Amino acid sequence: MSSPVAPRDGARVFGHVLLNTLVANVTTSFLWFALTFWVYLETRSVLATGVVGGAYMLMLALFAMLFGTIVDRHLKRDVLVGSSVVTMASFAVAGLMYAVVGPAAIVDMSGPWFWLFAGIVLFGSVVESMRNITLSTLVTLLVPADRRDRANGLVGTVQGLAFIVTSVFSGLAIGQLGMGWTLVVANVLTLLTVLHLFFVRIPEERPEATGEHAPRVDVRGALTAIHQVPGLFALIVFTTFNNLISGVFMALMDPYGLTLFSVEWWGIVFGIGSTGFIIGGLVIARFGLGANPIRTMLLVVAVLGVINATFTIREWPWLCILGIWVFLLLMPAVEAAEQTVIQRVVPFTSQGRVFGFAQAFESAAAPVTSFLIAPIAEFWVIPYLETDEGADRWAWLVGHGDARGIALVFFFAGAIMVVASLAVFGTRSYRLLSDRYRAGEGEPAHIGDPGFGSTETLR
Repeated sequence: MSSPVAPRDGARVFGHVLLNTLVANVTTSFLWFALTFWVYLETRSVLATGVVGGAYMLMLALFAMLFGTIVDRHLKRDVLVGSSVVTMASFAVAGLMYAVVGPAAIVDMSGPWFWLFAGIVLFGSVVESMRNITLSTLVTLLVPADRRDRANGLVGTVQGLAFIVTSVFSGLAIGQLGMGWTLVVANVLTLLTVLHLFFVRIPEERPEATGEHAPRVDVRGALTAIHQVPGLFALIVFTTFNNLISGVFMALMDPYGLTLFSVEWWGIVFGIGSTGFIIGGLVIARFGLGANPIRTMLLVVAVLGVINATFTIREWPWLCILGIWVFLLLMPAVEAAEQTVIQRVVPFTSQGRVFGFAQAFESAAAPVTSFLIAPIAEFWVIPYLETDEGADRWAWLVGHGDARGIALVFFFAGAIMVVASLAVFGTRSYRLLSDRYRAGEGEPAHIGDPGFGSTETLR
């Protein structure tokens, strides 16, 4: 049996887990965004923000397979509680270090305290990401098959809400309160998520024992599950390539935004843009992703490439805000499509490892580009566009301004996204996986809570 039967009270339980995940994601993103803002404002180094952002994705890639294996082998509630406790402990240690060592010593990148402080915050944030793998499997456990794309749309809405709160308040917190009080807020919110989880009960069966010699990081199990679905590995490879391009924006988005806006306004800009993420998630929750989510995803990625190539071609604040808003409006469709396909074609008992494998691959791509593009942009492209020769040569495309080097990098990265996404339509893997997904539509209906089929919950 590829999927469990959705429990009668699945909608209620799913709502509790979704709410708890919202607060947890807000907390870790809030602190991580604040750290990135703080580092750039203190150092004014594009390289520093590239390293900090890339380190997060690199650690996510290193731990994702371990997280996926843990999710498959333990009760999902235990995983949620365990990850929250570890995150809470990490943030508490970071707060204590900030109080004892002091901000002047921590912000010195030439000394050990900066790297230790950032590493502790990083570790707590990465462990919290285990929740995302768990939540993906809980959609399969709690939601009937014909409503999972809409449930994934609600997950996107929650991510958008987290993003809007994070973006606005991270900038305001650093600009008005400083890093110390930001750490206090993060610690309080993390404690609240842990307390709430003790009142949440998830109807689930304990996973079967895998034997004494089962590997702690079950790469082989993940590869076996992926190999059994023709075209699934190609989907993961494409998403990985897409994240490779996304690493450009990870490295350069904050330096670009902080050139146009103050740190307080840059947070508000992201908050405004995040309303697009919420609306995009609600649209999916209402209408779904169509008969073929893979096709939907590829078309959306092509449009995203156009947006990424054009939203900085002139140094106009309104253009930047509009581009971010439309980009975030469409992003939930990409995320929900991959989740929905894996939930349909991969057996439930292997989904944690498959989601972990996908996350490892996809997360590893962004830091590679981030670590590569940050020094290239800082030491070559940006200085070149600041010369008269470079400015005159590329003014027809990106105009004049203080961040034209970053704009030029964004343009070519977006163009590559467009070409790559359209090329996938002609591949055999696309046809095979599309056929396999459609074949799964004959899956028996789940005995679930009527709420999952009602307009109040997923429509």
